[in-house]
Amino acid sequence: MAIPDFQSTMLPLLQFLSDGNEHSNRDILDALENQFDMTEEEQHRLLPSGKQRIFVNRLAWAKSHLKQAGLIASRKRGYFIITDRGMHIISEEKPDAIGINFLMQYPDYVAFRQGKKNGENAPTQESDQSISCEQENTPEEDIERGLSAITEGLKQEIMASILGCSYRFFEQLVIDLLLAMGYGGSRKEAGMLTRKGSDEGIDGIINEDKLGLDTIYVQAKKWTHTVSRPEIQKFSGALQGKRAKKGIYITTSQFSKEAYAFTQNIESKIILIDGDRLAELMIEHHVGVTIVQTFHIQKIDTDYFIEA
Repeated sequence: MAIPDFQSTMLPLLQFLSDGNEHSNRDILDALENQFDMTEEEQHRLLPSGKQRIFVNRLAWAKSHLKQAGLIASRKRGYFIITDRGMHIISEEKPDAIGINFLMQYPDYVAFRQGKKNGENAPTQESDQSISCEQENTPEEDIERGLSAITEGLKQEIMASILGCSYRFFEQLVIDLLLAMGYGGSRKEAGMLTRKGSDEGIDGIINEDKLGLDTIYVQAKKWTHTVSRPEIQKFSGALQGKRAKKGIYITTSQFSKEAYAFTQNIESKIILIDGDRLAELMIEHHVGVTIVQTFHIQKIDTDYFIEA
């Protein structure tokens, strides 16, 4: 089955805690992973940032919502227990599901959803038109999906800009990117463009490290069509002519499957970077882009609140 959204985990979570005992986050995770019958791949699938498992993130938000509604409590770090209100729901009301819409019957939860402080009048469910009860994604997922959309748009802009520039500019861009990634020391010391027309299949030369202990040869193709195996074979031959064992082939388009397969069966180490990966690296290393706004997402420091 697919990874359940965070609202779908609320009732199973409350049912698991209905034995009245305190349970650790680890126990809760193990129990619900087994209950939802997810594949191993689904259990370990990560958020776009790659920093947290999707199911773990959704389960954490389910705990947060149930806690704000007063259905569960956390009396010590990393442990949860059902409350009297939560026990009443399980034993008396016996709902088929629990989600945001269900929790909206509790004024303190409505206040939490609207950002009301303690003591302020909490609106009723009927008067609250700003809350979506059909929400499936957690806030982190929404943020990361939005960031991914922005990044994809930026990548398209980068590619359009590159394709509008000269071949010589693109070759220099490639050297600038490799320097920004930590190769060599400076443009003057580490990156050098070969003379046009006499490069023998080599567009750039760059030191692998700041001391210049090894040299990497670069080929840069501002193309819109697929780079096939014969092109990579030519580059491999150019490396052999230089007695070089390392090369980077960068294109604004893409490589064929045969091109990738060829690089796996030769002595020289050739890294292939297509247009999509090129744009990603430019964004990551701030080449040709600028930061216009930053956000800091914070979470509670539970260690701070532990009294000695």
